[in-house]
Order: sequence, then C-alpha cells, then structure tokens
Amino acid sequence: MEGVLGILKLRVKRGINLAVRDTKSSDPYLVATVDGQKTKTRVVKGNCNPEWDDELTLTLRDPNTPINIAVYDKDSFSNDDNMGVTEIDVKPYIKCLQRGLELKNLPDGTKLERVHPQKTNNLVHESCIVLENGKIVQDMTLRLREVECGEVVIRMELIPLPGRKLCV
Repeated sequence: MEGVLGILKLRVKRGINLAVRDTKSSDPYLVATVDGQKTKTRVVKGNCNPEWDDELTLTLRDPNTPINIAVYDKDSFSNDDNMGVTEIDVKPYIKCLQRGLELKNLPDGTKLERVHPQKTNNLVHESCIVLENGKIVQDMTLRLREVECGEVVIRMELIPLPGRKLCV
C-alpha cells in the first residue's frame, strides 16, 4: 500500500430531503471518490429520505485532497440522474489525528475540535470531532450543491497505517 496514509471509513447514515427525480420520489444512492477510488452505497427505492447506514471504505493518500460525494437517482432505462454533489474536507480531522498520542488519557466523548459551517466546507451546522471508544470520529451533515435541495449525514473515521506521517 505504497503512499497510503490510512484507511478511511465513511458511515453513510442517511439522506435528508433529497431532490425528486422520478414521478413522486427517487431511488437514491451515494458515491464517494478520492484519489481515483470509487465506492457507493446501496440503492434505496422510492425514498427522498433514505436510511443507508452503509459503511464505505477508501484509502487516503493525500490529506489535502477532499473526498468527493455525489448522490444519484438510479434509473433502469436511462442514465442515472444527478441529485447533488458535495465534498468532505479531511484537514481538520487530520489535525486532530496528529495530536493523537496526547489524547489517550482523555475521557470518552471529549470534543477535540469544532468545525463551523463556511461556504468552503458545505456543513449545514457545526460538526464536532470527538473521541469515542478510543477512536477519533467526525459526524457531519453536508449540504448538497448543484441541486434544489438535499443533505447527507456521514460519519468519518481514519485508521492511520503504522509508521505513516499524517501531514496537512
């Protein structure tokens, strides 16, 4: 795994108020891409508020490269319809991981960092990076762009590979 910094786990929890692309609803699925890798959730039929609860796994090579997220409506007889895009900035998360060794003695549930919504990060509201069961995780609700409505709820965790330097 040359050049890989760690294993990125995305828990794609749900979609909120996703755009209607069929007659009355949509058949959404989410695609995550980074560094030429692509992985996707299952399709949830006829639901603009899908509960995916799927775990997607990617490898992270460059912490300065955002994770691209796209949501599509699955169509049987034509190309799948775009339901919006967004991206995840991993840099705030990586900065918390860099402090990892000094975090070992903190209690479970400690908020390590608060990431505030900005035009550049697509967050709907504040996202906290938290120490949970000995792991550093970040829950976020991201606004979809290039679409009339829609949000996705995702939990991110990076498992660093031993001996790899995480630098932002």
